[in-house]
Amino acid sequence: MAALARPRDGRMIGGVCAALARRFGTSATTMRVIFLVSCLLPGPQFLLYLALWMLLPQEKRTTTAW
Repeated sequence: MAALARPRDGRMIGGVCAALARRFGTSATTMRVIFLVSCLLPGPQFLLYLALWMLLPQEKRTTTAW
């Protein structure tokens, strides 16, 4: 499994759904739909998203040699 870090590419707002999608081996679109549907249910989904946005590290930059 991939490490849980917000990617630099393929993210829309904070990269949380893209990071979770990579971790669980699904597409980012599927994870975003799951998140939006879960927001219809009672609970702290939005607060959890904000917490993950602040707590998850960004993916490290990869340096390329010219």
